[in-house]
Amino acid sequence: MKRKHHELRAWQEAMTLVKDVYRITLAFPRDEIYALTSQIRRAAVSVPSNIAEGAARTTDKEFLQFLSISRGSLSELETQLMIATELGYMQASEQIVQKIDNIFALLNGLMKSLRSRSSK
Repeated sequence: MKRKHHELRAWQEAMTLVKDVYRITLAFPRDEIYALTSQIRRAAVSVPSNIAEGAARTTDKEFLQFLSISRGSLSELETQLMIATELGYMQASEQIVQKIDNIFALLNGLMKSLRSRSSK
C-alpha cells in the first residue's frame, strides 16, 4: 500500500540519506556506538520519520509542525556530522552536505506550499 509520504521527494531523499549515514557510521570507533554513532543515526532516522508522521496527520497545521521537527533533526544531523569530522571519525563529504542542503530546501518548499494553501 502506497502512503501519501511515499510520493514526497523530501521523504524519498531523507530515506536515502539515512542509508548513507548508516554506511558512514559503520567506520566510526566501536567506543562511539552508544554515543555519537547512536545520536547521528537517531537524528537521520528522525528526518523521514517526522515527514511520514506529519503527512499522516489530518490538518496542514499538524503536518507543518512535524516538518519543522524534521528540519530541526536535519540541522542536528548536520552538526553531529561536523563534530564527527572534527574528531577525525570521517572525511568531510560534499555529497552528504549537498544532500542535507537539498532536503532542507525540499522541506522549506513543502512548508511554504502548506502555509500558502492554509492561508487561502
